[in-house]
Amino acid sequence: MRVQEKRFDTTVLEAAFTELGRRAHAVGRTIEIAVYGGAALLLTLKQRVATKDVDAVFDRDKDFVRKLATEMAEEFGWDQNWLNDGVKGWLSEVDSDPDVKKLFKTYPSENEPGLRVFIAKPEYLFAMKSRAMRVGGVEGSSDIDDIKNLAQELGITNIQQALAIVEGFYPANLLEPKTRLGLEEILSSLNDKRP
Repeated sequence: MRVQEKRFDTTVLEAAFTELGRRAHAVGRTIEIAVYGGAALLLTLKQRVATKDVDAVFDRDKDFVRKLATEMAEEFGWDQNWLNDGVKGWLSEVDSDPDVKKLFKTYPSENEPGLRVFIAKPEYLFAMKSRAMRVGGVEGSSDIDDIKNLAQELGITNIQQALAIVEGFYPANLLEPKTRLGLEEILSSLNDKRP
């Protein structure tokens, strides 16, 4: 079967999670995943139209989740990496703190739990996106738009506020100069648009 790149909008993403939860529940399991990146923004801020994959961490049930995700990819013609843990390299040392993520939803339902989806809070997503900032590369990355949307959501208006949030998750020595320069430019463009 020829695999097409699937873009997940909110409806398709919710359906994918419902199916993943249904399959886990059918064999008596409840799995947990923590979602980051574009999928987290799609579900919580409603600022994005779609995402090409789901960046998630699912350490406790890794093999089982990968098996289910692979089965679903084959069945629905999705990319094998539609659900992947490539985001692990960007996690903050405080990722294990329960205050940086929240339970978003249980799939297929509270009465039939099969999948619990946790989502990183906006401050954490802002810090991750800022640290990973890809400017103009990586297949038309939407990092800049995501950072703008998160800055507006969080009420960030200056570089000091932005860096305080980022440095709350990552030590200053891990931040590349492009992070500071990129944030300055993003905030300047946002401030130019404010009345």
